[in-house]
Amino acid sequence: MIIACLHTADGNIAVFEAAARELGLAADVLVHTVRPDLLAAAERSGGLTEDIAGQTVAALSALAAGSDAVILTCSTLGPSIAAIGATPVPVLRTDAALAELAVASGGKVVALCAVETTVMPTTVLFAAAAERKGAALDVRLVSGAWDLFKAGDRDGYLAAVAAAAEAAYEDGADIVALAQASMAGAADRVRNGPRPLTSPAAGLGAALELLASS
Repeated sequence: MIIACLHTADGNIAVFEAAARELGLAADVLVHTVRPDLLAAAERSGGLTEDIAGQTVAALSALAAGSDAVILTCSTLGPSIAAIGATPVPVLRTDAALAELAVASGGKVVALCAVETTVMPTTVLFAAAAERKGAALDVRLVSGAWDLFKAGDRDGYLAAVAAAAEAAYEDGADIVALAQASMAGAADRVRNGPRPLTSPAAGLGAALELLASS
């Protein structure tokens, strides 16, 4: 079994490998492709453009040719999947799996984003899922977090995300979802509430369910 992951940050390789180990997957199941240029282009453009979506689709299609499933791990690029058409294997958005998991029990869901270009696609995705399940939704941008990430201050980045998650629980959230894969490490730092949901675990879990049922 091969699950191909398309990332936009090198650091997400370790994040997904950690999630794979927690799920009991063998060390050679995941293969990784990193395209930071796609996210950088989206940031320069203020969001996903048709051209960037096309490049993302091409990259995903190439990965589908040599794997059993493909996971797009970048929330900013997530809507690109709508244009991919038929593929020989499942192609998933890891944040879509996270959204479904987050709203499954209803209640108040807070989705945290770290980069501004992720806010809109995350809101659209989570709002649709929340409406289906009758959940209340609040999407929040963790101010200043992405600057810390881009500066290489991983500890500061995760601390900022964890603090935002704790603030969400203080505001009455039942579930906190960390919408970007790079945020996953902050889940272990949250003390005053349930462990936030993370997209690597959600995405891999959804891929395994699809493969098991095929």
